[in-house]
Amino acid sequence: MKTFALSRGDANGARPDVAGFFDPRTFSIQYVVSDPATCRCAIIDPVLDYDEKSGATATFQADELLAYIEREGLAVAWILDTHPHADHFSAARYLHDKTGAPTAIGAQVVEVQALWKTIYHWPDLQDDGSQWDHLFDDGDTFKLGEIDCRVMHSPGHTPASITYVIGDAAFVHDTLFQPDFGTARADFPGGSAHQLWHSIQAILALPDQTRLFTGHDYMPDDREPQWESTVREQRETNRHRLNESSETEYVELRHRRDSELPMPKLILHALQVNILGGRLPEPESNGKRYLKIPLDALKGAAWE
Repeated sequence: MKTFALSRGDANGARPDVAGFFDPRTFSIQYVVSDPATCRCAIIDPVLDYDEKSGATATFQADELLAYIEREGLAVAWILDTHPHADHFSAARYLHDKTGAPTAIGAQVVEVQALWKTIYHWPDLQDDGSQWDHLFDDGDTFKLGEIDCRVMHSPGHTPASITYVIGDAAFVHDTLFQPDFGTARADFPGGSAHQLWHSIQAILALPDQTRLFTGHDYMPDDREPQWESTVREQRETNRHRLNESSETEYVELRHRRDSELPMPKLILHALQVNILGGRLPEPESNGKRYLKIPLDALKGAAWE
């Protein structure tokens, strides 16, 4: 199985190198995106390993990113999450502790914190986003070495979902999947198929040859994992007919599809870590850490 691919850029200040790392346990793709001219890089959507059967955690995935960064002589400028993930733990805090690089996420993460604060019954949770070093608003810009970067608010999958446009590469998280799989679900707490439609249209308004990098791949028809496409490919070949459907038709499709999907198996495990910026629960008096799983909190049980 292919678990690594490098999409080459150039040293002219517009095309970053994008290294994608596929995690077969969670079907997630992590990225190290770097400026070839300055060797400055950002880590996007890193995974902290978690085995739900044993409760064990590990740093295999994150350490693989660090090994690549050291091997390539890169310097970490940012640790970025596109949204609070429902299917894996974020390794942002671990990587911050290892590299000293600042962590960041979209400013609307406070809305997600407020939602899950109620679900987990955490009245003392700080829901102000202070668990990250920086919160990005829609339209914010920054530099990765010499490469211009900007942030697009892309709500729908979650209220806090954002897209990072880094040179000619856009990291579209769970808004779009590969064209043969379609688009993201919108039935999580705070999700909206209407918002997702408009977020997709904004991404498809980027230049045709913009490289799009997705957050997951579920390998339809047992093909090898893939995670790179272009705006043109998505517009013309996405199975959800993004170039032909109206908003009403798309929302109907999304609602129908989402009604058939079970909740992700790690959603209740992962959100309590990810709304804290990747921090695991504090050890209790016996030195052990404990997750808190609310019962009957979400719809979407799969009994068969």
